Amino acid sequence: MKKMFLVAIVMMFSHNLIAEDIDVKISSKLGGVVVKVADGEVTIMRNQDQDATIDPKFAKTSRVCPPFCIQPMQVAPEVQTIGELELLEFAKSGGKMIDGRTLEGYLEGTIPGAINMPYTQMASRLDEIGCKKGRYNKWDCKNAQQVLLFCNGPWCGQSPIAIKAMIREGYPANKILYYRGGMQSWSSFGLTTIEGDF
Repeated sequence: MKKMFLVAIVMMFSHNLIAEDIDVKISSKLGGVVVKVADGEVTIMRNQDQDATIDPKFAKTSRVCPPFCIQPMQVAPEVQTIGELELLEFAKSGGKMIDGRTLEGYLEGTIPGAINMPYTQMASRLDEIGCKKGRYNKWDCKNAQQVLLFCNGPWCGQSPIAIKAMIREGYPANKILYYRGGMQSWSSFGLTTIEGDF
């Protein structure tokens, strides 16, 4: 019953969800953000169940390092690190969000509007974000798109590895945004996730 009520709220306010309409807001003036996904639109909002808890897969505090080492706030010069509110503005504007995790993690759940470009493939897929193969098989990235990358969280090195590979291949660092909080922070705020698609 509670779930049906929440679905009704989302449907009722899917195009203009303002803060007064719900109890658990994103900010004092923002209730939700509508983003385009492969099969329509999704409203990103916080979980309205005030007894909800974080997904157990993001609750672990201690993992073996490497590979699960704390990532720097500044992953590379000129790459801007952002938080949830900046990500929502970027998503609302239709910006290209990239889930740099492996396909398995992406399919389990991702931020609405994100596409999957696993960190292991990033250097070979720059044509999907505005670059072209140029002379001597090097990337020409003069038309590179503004992109946002994320992975599992502050202890996940997948998106930092992807970002460093992009820059090494010639992608302009100032065209890259890094959401360091990743899925762990996203989940801790109870923000909407969807299953990834192919």
